[in-house]
Amino acid sequence: MARHSFGGGGNRCSLSITRFIASFVVRLARKFQKLFTRDAAESLWEHACRWTHPVSSRRILATIDKAELARLREHYPYRPNARKINAYENANYWVGVNVKRVQDLWLDRSPPLDILDLGCGPGYFLYLCRLFGHEGLGLDPDDEPFFRGATKFFGVSRVVARINAQTPLPDLGKQFDLVTAHRVCFHRIARRDNGEWLEWTEADWKFFINDLRTKFLKPDGRLLLEFNRRADGSSFFTPELRAFFEAQGARIVRWKALLATDPAERPRFKTGSGGL
Repeated sequence: MARHSFGGGGNRCSLSITRFIASFVVRLARKFQKLFTRDAAESLWEHACRWTHPVSSRRILATIDKAELARLREHYPYRPNARKINAYENANYWVGVNVKRVQDLWLDRSPPLDILDLGCGPGYFLYLCRLFGHEGLGLDPDDEPFFRGATKFFGVSRVVARINAQTPLPDLGKQFDLVTAHRVCFHRIARRDNGEWLEWTEADWKFFINDLRTKFLKPDGRLLLEFNRRADGSSFFTPELRAFFEAQGARIVRWKALLATDPAERPRFKTGSGGL
């Protein structure tokens, strides 16, 4: 009986091991599949390009008085239920984020450019751009008091304005080599009952892009739109939106779309020849 009982346990044990191995193989297969996705390949290429022209976050951080940023946050406390990502006084984090943005657009080694940053927030991106010799102007609504203090702290000029669908942006009196918008959310109109966002239509995007092209971009200018992922982790670029942006001449890399003044041109992230 003991031997029989042992044998039965062995069968159950073998079945458990088999199931574990099968589950492990499935998970491993999924991981390998992710390694060969378009997103993974583009991510690897971005990292490789950054590696060819490194930028020292440490040296940039040394130019920022973090104690003064902390005092600024005390003066402008968090709004109720603010997310941790809104810890804009965390210079270590935001300098790291914006170093990558500067590298991806090759702004650390391009000639001086005139840059307009839509939704400039606290001004980290334009502050870094100035360190590399560029002239910048931000555009943002005046909803967040901390941004008001931070842009002044960083010496970033900004125009107070809101981006709305089918509404021309104010005339700024000049054109730019580069217009950027990071972690775009102005296209979100309202939440539906199921929690999903009601977003701009393709007609709204076409109006917005045409407004920027005709009013703000120099003849050889570039427009960068960087999007958040959707709530389920998927790309902002649904098949329909990817087709639309590509029809507008966009070069799409991961969650970013780069457009030229001329819709017939496919711009590169790197200025000049070469690069993505």
